[in-house]
Amino acid sequence: MLKNILHKVGNTPMVSVEIDTKENLKIFAKLEYYNPTGSIKDRAASYILNHLLQKKIISHSTTIVESSSGNFGVALSAYAKLYGLKFICIIDKTTLPINEELMKLYGTEVICIDKPDPYGGYLLNRIAKVKEIVENTEDVYWVNQYGNKLNALAYFNTIGEEICSEVPDKKVDYLFVGVSSGGTITGISNKVKQRNPDAQVIAVDVEGSIIFDGKPRKRFIPGIGSSMKPSILSYAKIDDVVTVDEEETISACKDLFQKHNLLVGGSSGSVIAGIDKYFDKYPVKEEVNIVCVFADTGSKYLSTLFNNEWCMMVREKTKKRELLSTLK
Repeated sequence: MLKNILHKVGNTPMVSVEIDTKENLKIFAKLEYYNPTGSIKDRAASYILNHLLQKKIISHSTTIVESSSGNFGVALSAYAKLYGLKFICIIDKTTLPINEELMKLYGTEVICIDKPDPYGGYLLNRIAKVKEIVENTEDVYWVNQYGNKLNALAYFNTIGEEICSEVPDKKVDYLFVGVSSGGTITGISNKVKQRNPDAQVIAVDVEGSIIFDGKPRKRFIPGIGSSMKPSILSYAKIDDVVTVDEEETISACKDLFQKHNLLVGGSSGSVIAGIDKYFDKYPVKEEVNIVCVFADTGSKYLSTLFNNEWCMMVREKTKKRELLSTLK
């Protein structure tokens, strides 16, 4: 019997997903929205804070600070409250209202950045605010999901282990993971390569992200892509990268719901779109086991990804941007 639902982290379901036009792809997805606050970020939040307290790197008087556009902020809020820690989260004006309200319900101090950075997003200015707080606050710890090795270790020791144990025949031929802050793919790729040295690790990114030297532009779908290169990726074991656009992501999210009853967020749709796109380019002649990660639930995105008016807005702005680029 659990004393608190927040202790029920991990051991999420793995389900089979099909792409109609790709017979040889045996796709297995980890459904991370079965974690307590609805995303894979529970794994890192619980692991990091517990580790820091056990090793006495922080105490209950320490102020925790982090930048997050959503899921990690919610997860850290929940586990900071569980462990009796003060938490300051730096969000921005694109953060979904439901995520901001959840953070506040957990008692988190929320600071919202409304000035865009040179790339049209808010990440760089959120990070600048974190650094300002760190410089002016005593007994403070910046989680820094973009560079903290504990972030990768959380996934290495949890979901990485689960994937290698649960996949049929314990054989991973391909691993597809969406990339944003970088900790997830870094941790899982190292565990998968440890157990399956020949496995191919494919990072999934979106157009407008600069993680893998793409051309920066405003992105609308949270949870995948970034306007900075996470330093933690220097430890990742990545064999290739596939980039999808936001139209492909939206379409894939809707297909996953209609065909598989899976209501997932944008990063999950990007991953499935990435698998489809990758094997269009590199078809296989025999069956392969493909593992992917569905990082969060789509229930938070009913007003965006699953809203026809919002999708039309994204489509129109994308077409306008493409038209302007051809005229330059």
